[in-house]
Amino acid sequence: MKLIIQIPCLNEEKTLPLVLAEIPTKIDWIDVIETMIIDDGSTDKTIEVAKKLGVNHIVKHIGNKWLWVAFKSWQEKALELWADILVNTDWDNQYPGIYIADLVKPIIEWRAEIVIWDRQTSKIEHFSPIKKLFQWLGSSLVRFLSGTKVKDTVSWFRAYSRESLLQLNVSSRFSYVLDTIVQAWAKWLKIESVKITTNKPTRESRLFKSMWQHMRKSFINLFRVYSMYNPIKIFSLFASPFLIVWIIWISRFLYFYYLNPVNTWKVQSLVLSGVFLMIAIQFLALWIIWDLIAKNRKLAEDNLYYAKKKYFDKSNNL
Repeated sequence: MKLIIQIPCLNEEKTLPLVLAEIPTKIDWIDVIETMIIDDGSTDKTIEVAKKLGVNHIVKHIGNKWLWVAFKSWQEKALELWADILVNTDWDNQYPGIYIADLVKPIIEWRAEIVIWDRQTSKIEHFSPIKKLFQWLGSSLVRFLSGTKVKDTVSWFRAYSRESLLQLNVSSRFSYVLDTIVQAWAKWLKIESVKITTNKPTRESRLFKSMWQHMRKSFINLFRVYSMYNPIKIFSLFASPFLIVWIIWISRFLYFYYLNPVNTWKVQSLVLSGVFLMIAIQFLALWIIWDLIAKNRKLAEDNLYYAKKKYFDKSNNL
């Protein structure tokens, strides 16, 4: 069984040695352990340091292409290198490499196809109370929508089986963490969480400027991805308030019409009910269209899955 541990890097010449120093060299039931970095346009000596420290595989981007492109790069490279398990760790040494054996264990034991590290955010000392609250609320929302039991939905320290790498297709331009959870739920990929502690961050995040920006982008991303795989809930949610208001106004009109059919001054209730009914019908029509698109997407992803499987199997046998 082959394990590849990948590290996305952007000017990480100082922290890369710390990350690599904690990566285990031996894990039970793993025959080969290799390292890989995705250099996302570094302008320092990150690549020179990686070569000096014996990193097995280096993928370089021309310019900074952000994390979602990095995910696609290490996903394709891991499949090309015939990895049975891919572990994604962080570049700033926040995720202790000594726990990689615990992270991959559920995959080795055939209990999960994706394993996500639970940072236990309520216990992280450098997180403010408001950040801990929003982390809990955000993860709770993702669990509710996806039907999974992932405790820490925005954790980047993850392990993926080869099968999950073949099935996942990231479309988000911000981050892949929520995208992959929703897709895993839609594609019946088993996810498991592992509780692990964290190291103190060595610097501020470069992915977002503030907690509020991260929350805004994450919510938009979650909405987009979830609507792709479960449009009926999204558009039913939008249509429901208008249907409720329509019922109230049409009931009001019928009530007064029953009391006095000759009196027509309550006709505004009928007009308003018609307006809200039309809006609700439009949302339901959009749901039908979006549902057909979602079904076509599923068929396209099935074809893409078999195409990738055939391509990477063939490339490995060359």
